[in-house]
Amino acid sequence: MAHVVFTPNLERHTSCPSAQAGGKTVGAVLDRVFRENPGLKSYVLDDQGRLRQHVVVFVNGQMIEDRLGLSDSVGDSDELFVMQALSGG
Repeated sequence: MAHVVFTPNLERHTSCPSAQAGGKTVGAVLDRVFRENPGLKSYVLDDQGRLRQHVVVFVNGQMIEDRLGLSDSVGDSDELFVMQALSGG
């Protein structure tokens, strides 16, 4: 199963402990995490199921390419890092 880690700044808004989840794509892995923690979903995905504008996901240190369909491949020993990008000036 993939190891999913959420950046600490998301913790300010909702509980988001790291998790283990199976799935062959980023979307499938996140879906399994959201089943266990449904309140987290709205902070990561918009109402069309796409990553929110200020959220990025990395698989083994590489930013995913498919922000709309979340179809990037995930292996059983991969690590997903979900972070809320900070903006401002």
